[in-house]
Amino acid sequence: MNQSSVDGSGAQPTAVGRAAVVGSGYMGGGIAQVLALAGIDVVLGDVDAERAEAARRRLIDEAARFVERGLFEPGAVETITARLSAAESIEAAVAGVDYVTEAVFESREVKKAVLARVSGAAAPSTIIGSNTSAIPIEELAAAVVHPERFLGVHWMNPAPFVPGVELIPAAGTAASAVDTAEALVAAAGKNPARVSDSPGFVANRLQFALYKEAVRVVEEGLATPEQIDTVVSNTFGFRLALFGPFAIGDMAGLDVYAASYESLAAEYGERLAAPELLTETVRAGHLGLKSGRGFLDVPADEAAALVAYRDKAYAALSALRKQLGPAPGR
Repeated sequence: MNQSSVDGSGAQPTAVGRAAVVGSGYMGGGIAQVLALAGIDVVLGDVDAERAEAARRRLIDEAARFVERGLFEPGAVETITARLSAAESIEAAVAGVDYVTEAVFESREVKKAVLARVSGAAAPSTIIGSNTSAIPIEELAAAVVHPERFLGVHWMNPAPFVPGVELIPAAGTAASAVDTAEALVAAAGKNPARVSDSPGFVANRLQFALYKEAVRVVEEGLATPEQIDTVVSNTFGFRLALFGPFAIGDMAGLDVYAASYESLAAEYGERLAAPELLTETVRAGHLGLKSGRGFLDVPADEAAALVAYRDKAYAALSALRKQLGPAPGR
């Protein structure tokens, strides 16, 4: 990997005033709304002009519904209407833009074909971000003309409301391209995170690992899908809305985690044995908040404040869930 891409030590990021979104379906449309609301002129490109124009009208109508429900600020419809346009073709969409989001169907063949068209028609300086969920960026980069301006920019579903976006450079991605994508995502009100290029990146590698284990629990007859959803959303999944797994582990105590893995390994074997790095950390006496150091370093004079924040945050989240009520169908 190009280390400068990860560290963000390149030149000043390029200001993005005009962007294209190629693939105007659910994900691409949501990204287009977010960019338009951030003050960017956005051009939609799709298989033909009719599909792009239909998407433009759909996104404006959807924005109106979001305003009515209090999900978008007043004035969002007017902003999106003014900022969003539809192009006659993919090539026309990317002409003269500073940045392109590729958000077509999650197929290697489809994405490579579209990226070849996009990169062939866009100016050499135009940065291209793929919204692939799991395909390695290095593999897709092979289809891109001037691949140094290409990276993964993985938004989460639904794009207007989920704050996290993964930035994934390939080995040859220029640091300036990552810097520009990061600045754009941050200006759109999102929280970008730079991660390494591997299948599934970070978010989906973890998400799909959980999903696979959940399906196995159903296969083994231990719980129903409804029971599993209830357990996850009201226990560790509840905590994950506010903290990542390392913060949660450090607060719980890594020695507790290591002991729990012993019980899991006794039943399930190596599949659920303690990771070696966890074992080494516990052996070194780094047990998390209780010892002053775990995977994360929290200064001793901030430990009490962190616990107080955790408790306040969990109470607030519980109150919010009561206010929202149960999800339809639950």
